[in-house]
Formats: sequence, C-alpha cells, structure tokens
Amino acid sequence: MGSRLLPLTLVAIALLAGAAGLEGLALWIGLLAVPAAAGAAFVAVSDALEGRTAPLQAAANAVALVLLVLDCAVRSNTTTGAAVPRLATWTLFAVLLAYSAPVVAWVLEPVKVTRRRPERRRRHVVFEDEDVLSRAA
Repeated sequence: MGSRLLPLTLVAIALLAGAAGLEGLALWIGLLAVPAAAGAAFVAVSDALEGRTAPLQAAANAVALVLLVLDCAVRSNTTTGAAVPRLATWTLFAVLLAYSAPVVAWVLEPVKVTRRRPERRRRHVVFEDEDVLSRAA
C-alpha cells in the first residue's frame, strides 16, 4: 500500500507548477496523482466500512478524487497556448482543502473528559457507650 500523503504531495506540486506557469507539468503531475488519490480513497472507504477510521476521512478522500479528476479534465481540454481556466487552479486548491478537512476536524474536536463519580464517604460516627445507652433509654 502506498502512502496516503502521496496524493496530497502530488497535488501540492501540481498547484505550484500551475502557479509558476508550467501548465504541462501541472497536467502530468495531476494525471499522476489520480491513481494515487484513487488508491487512498479506496483504502479510506474500506477502513471506514470496517470501522477503523471516521467516515469524514473517507468522504474527504472521495471528494478530493472527484475534484482531482475534474482538474485533469479541465487542464487537458484547454487549447495549446491558451490560458488555463481558473477552475483548474481552484479545484486543486479545493483538493488541498478536502485533504486537510480531517486534520482540521481532529484539531477542533473537543477534548473528551471522562469523569468518575466521586466515592461516597461513609460517616464513621463513634459514640460513647454511655451516650448510646442514654439515648436508647
């Protein structure tokens, strides 16, 4: 099994390549990221079905895969020499946000404090023998 950080790294490199004006490189790195993202999404979904991880991670990986495929479709359909539509850049940015959603949810998760019920104190009342006998009479 490959690393789950591989698609995230490839998407970040593709975003940086697209921002630097290397649109061909951004397309090829994005195409290379699709199988890695699909593998990560399949593993996350199977883990969520088995109950090992939260469903948020599976949903985030699935959304990231869909957005990455959309990015590759937009980039591959642009004409040679034309500017790449903004949708391609925004989808890569949305992929990064989708991959970071489980981390943000983990950080913002409230701390679960387990409280134990306090033990009841038993009163140990010591009576003098004479005091007890005088009250009983």
